[in-house]
Amino acid sequence: MSLDAAAWAAVALSLRVALVATLLGLPIAIAVAWLLARKQFWGRGLLNGLVHLPLVLPPVVTGYLLLLAFGTQGPIGGFLRDTFGITLAFRWTGAVLAAAIMAFPLTVRAIRLGFEAVPPGLEDAAATLGASRARVFLTVTLPLIAPAVLAGAVLGFAKSLGEFGATITFVAAIPGQTQTIPSAIYALLQVPGQDGAVVSLVVISIVLAMGTLALAEWLSRRMTARIAG
Repeated sequence: MSLDAAAWAAVALSLRVALVATLLGLPIAIAVAWLLARKQFWGRGLLNGLVHLPLVLPPVVTGYLLLLAFGTQGPIGGFLRDTFGITLAFRWTGAVLAAAIMAFPLTVRAIRLGFEAVPPGLEDAAATLGASRARVFLTVTLPLIAPAVLAGAVLGFAKSLGEFGATITFVAAIPGQTQTIPSAIYALLQVPGQDGAVVSLVVISIVLAMGTLALAEWLSRRMTARIAG
């Protein structure tokens, strides 16, 4: 493929960002999905709206809000910089944050459907036998929703790979530092005679997406068969 070192760096960074964003966001997504599926509390509708807000907001708006909050002059970003020496804006870690936020609604939705498909009576029966709530969750609920968790993780990973608007607004597209596959494609489209490199990156994107979906389908079938057995 006709790609230079910067383009391959964009591919590697995209995979890194997507993987870290998925791993960091998954535990939070499971907790939020459990709250929305199992609990009734004041502000539940507000929480549900906030979770799904990135789906309906223009990604550029989300990126701008991240810049306001997590930029070096923002309240959270300034605190992180002054207290811990952590800077997110225009860093690959900021790309992780942007990707995680944009993927979060899809991950939560898939896992929430899994929780709602598990009859609460199964959990109650295990609790009446003396198991603690934590043990019930780990030994009964979590294995039953494992395919849903996997589906949510795959959706989040795929969304993170393709995230563009929020990422480029929050961390720009610095080659070798914050430039991911989508921003690399966009940059190449602005330069005449780069059609070959663009096509190569597009093909890589399709291969990565299809490979991820195929792996998820295989793992989901194995999990489902194991649970049924």
